[in-house]
Amino acid sequence: MTETPEMNHRKQLRVKLEVLRREHRDLDEAIDALQESGRADQLRLRRLKKRKLQLKDQIALIEDELTPDIIA
Repeated sequence: MTETPEMNHRKQLRVKLEVLRREHRDLDEAIDALQESGRADQLRLRRLKKRKLQLKDQIALIEDELTPDIIA
């Protein structure tokens, strides 16, 4: 079976989505570890949290693109 450009694009989006989800989880763990240490640099925490929110937005955009529009 030959892949269409659309199928290839969707496959690339799924791979990117998994990479972004993994990075989001890693950031979540890093933020938790910093907060638990009690010596967390507040500026660094804010930057990590901001990056985590950016990833969440990117993840949502890709999920929306991969989810077919269903007209009820």
